Amino acid sequence: MNKTLIATALATATTAAVGALATRSGSRWYQRLSKPSWQPPAPVFPLVWNPLYALIAYGGARALTSAEGAERDALTRTLAANLALNAAWPALFFRARSPRLALAEIIVLNASNLMLVRQAARADRTAGLLLVPYAAWTGFATALNASIARKNS
Repeated sequence: MNKTLIATALATATTAAVGALATRSGSRWYQRLSKPSWQPPAPVFPLVWNPLYALIAYGGARALTSAEGAERDALTRTLAANLALNAAWPALFFRARSPRLALAEIIVLNASNLMLVRQAARADRTAGLLLVPYAAWTGFATALNASIARKNS
C-alpha cells in the first residue's frame, strides 16, 4: 500500500494546491458577493479541507490496494476524474467569477463523489466510509454555492 498511498497523497496534494492557488476569498469581487448568514467563516475552510484531503488520499489508497484488475482500473479513473473536478471548482468560482458555472460543475462533482464512494466501498468497506465526509462536505458546499448564485443573479 505504501506506493499507492504515496501516489494518492501526491495526487490529492496537487489537487489541494491547484485549488488553493485559484481561490481568491479575499478578492474585492468575492467580498462584495451577497452570502448566506450560515456560511462558515473563512478560516473554517482550510480546517475542514485539510483533513478531508488526507481522508481522500488514505481512503483512495486503501480502496486501490484492495481492488484488482478492471475494478482497480475503473476506481483509478474515477478517483482521477474526481480530483480534477475538485481542482476545477475554485477556478470556475473565483477566477471565472461564475457562481452559476461553479454550481453546475459542483453538481457533477457530487455525482463523481457518489460514484467514488460506491466503488471504494465495493473494494474495501472502510475505504468507502472514509470518503463519506468528503461527499457530505461537498454536498454542503453545493448548497452554499447555490445560495450565493441565487443571491447574486
